[in-house]
Amino acid sequence: QVQVQESGGGVVQAGGSLKLACTASGRTLSTFSMAWFRQAPGEERDFVASVSWNGLYTYYKPDLEGRFTISRDGAKNTVSLQMNRLEPEDTAVYYCAVSKAGHTGRPLYEYDYWGQGTQVTVSP
Repeated sequence: QVQVQESGGGVVQAGGSLKLACTASGRTLSTFSMAWFRQAPGEERDFVASVSWNGLYTYYKPDLEGRFTISRDGAKNTVSLQMNRLEPEDTAVYYCAVSKAGHTGRPLYEYDYWGQGTQVTVSP
């Protein structure tokens, strides 16, 4: 089994920054990929960004690229999400996900393990 734990959520004013972190532990594989999703109240869970198993390839939801940056420390099985110029529309629960097969796409079904989520609230 793989355990996924997020941290770093909180409340920030619009225009501010926040950095989320996620650690995968347990029976982790060297070829698994990691991703961030978010779910706003009343909406479906949506892809934010993903990073390949070796950290070399990153993918973003198009309208977030430029403000959000995903990075990975493979040696520590951790992934971070740096969020800048935050907007009230970014308010959501942010989830970290792991794909055993190394998928980096948007569909939720590509990911096998999920964290509990961390709340990000951006005030106007």
